[in-house]
Amino acid sequence: MKKLFERLLWKQDPAVYQQKDAKLTPSLRTIDLIGLGTGMVVGTAIFTLPGIVAAEHTGPAVPLAFIVAAIGAGLSALAYAEMSSVLPFAGSAFSWINVLFGEFFGWIAGWALLAEYFISVAFVASGWSAYMQGFLASLGVKLPVALTGGFNPRQGSYVDILAAVAILAVGILISRGVHQVSRIENIIVAIKLLVIIMFIVVGATAIQAHNYVPFIPAHRPGTSFGGWQGILAGTAQIFIAYVGFDAIAANTAETKNPQKTMPRGLIGTLVLGTGFFIAVSLVLVGMFKYSRYANNAEPAAWALRQSGHYLTANLLSVVAIIGIFSALIAILLASSRLIYAFGRDGLLPSRLGIVNGRHVPSHALWLITLLAMVLGSVFPFTFLATLVSAGTLVAFIFVSLGIYALRPREGKDLPDAQFKMPWYPVLPTVSALFSAVIFWGLNKDAKILMVGWFVIGLLIYFVYGIRHFIINQEHGK
Repeated sequence: MKKLFERLLWKQDPAVYQQKDAKLTPSLRTIDLIGLGTGMVVGTAIFTLPGIVAAEHTGPAVPLAFIVAAIGAGLSALAYAEMSSVLPFAGSAFSWINVLFGEFFGWIAGWALLAEYFISVAFVASGWSAYMQGFLASLGVKLPVALTGGFNPRQGSYVDILAAVAILAVGILISRGVHQVSRIENIIVAIKLLVIIMFIVVGATAIQAHNYVPFIPAHRPGTSFGGWQGILAGTAQIFIAYVGFDAIAANTAETKNPQKTMPRGLIGTLVLGTGFFIAVSLVLVGMFKYSRYANNAEPAAWALRQSGHYLTANLLSVVAIIGIFSALIAILLASSRLIYAFGRDGLLPSRLGIVNGRHVPSHALWLITLLAMVLGSVFPFTFLATLVSAGTLVAFIFVSLGIYALRPREGKDLPDAQFKMPWYPVLPTVSALFSAVIFWGLNKDAKILMVGWFVIGLLIYFVYGIRHFIINQEHGK
């Protein structure tokens, strides 16, 4: 047992990652990272979550849930900034924890990230499908019910065909190379932010003050609605919005001067994304009573239509249809790099770690694309939104605690950090505890499914990964 425990704690040599990741081309700049991060953070979530969270958990107080989530995510972003400036490798938390704590904990962190990415791709695609269907319906075009949503025989839906098509299209785009993708991403994000500003300005003219009263509804016993219990439950669900931080960090190996560029990209995304979330959610709950947004995956466009702003609503839907692609690009790009890192390390078949002539890990990209197409077309939108935050929070806890293993090695066997998490050693603990509290606020189904996900991960590790991990070569195994 002692030998097994020592085996699980073998740490990866960072020089191995540096050598293997050299096949990836560093081309991303600060603006590209902010584009990727903002594309994810203000992607599907800003068009969908404010209404859903208001109806299910917070009432008009949904901006408070976004603020609490931003504080927790901001603390984790500081840890991510220091980590990425010292360990600029593909795979983000997976690679970092391998170097700092050992392969077993690295696999656990990476497996949590995979849940986050995998479900996020499907969630974003489902949101895109909802907006596309709303837009088509406004033009008098309706798809057969069987093709409009996840598997739900009671409602007559069996597969969300548009979600599958969206994921496939983004997979084809990414396969052409990260440099071209970043240009498209930046253009889409710029257009999307302009239209969000338009929604805020136009929507503000339809605000009715009585919709804000009471701002924090009383807690309903036995539910997760109302009071600070509802705000905490809303915060847990909202954390999907901040998966963009890890989506940025996953591309560290393809970033120019990551020691300076990564911290700027992470913090810039946090500030920009949080500001837009608060403004949009305040306008949205002011336009109509929060309960009217229940089970509505396109609340912003719906609110504009109900207020008589049809032109702005249709413009918002068009931009959402295009703009949500920016979130799909960011998260599918990051998830393919994580699968690549698993293959690079031998924890999954080595073919997944191969980089093609376009400097793209194509096998990893198409594996995650095909699996996400199945998940996104079968599972309902709200179900996916509930699950995705769990993996994000586990990764945030690992990275925050990882600062305690990183800081003593900086300037010794690891480079000095260009950016350091402030108020060390207190803030990393505060960050980890913050994420743990939010994780505890997740609903029971999310926790149970996360446990099941980890059981699958442990089986893969002990049956396959532990025997094929490339660290075995260094130990003569």
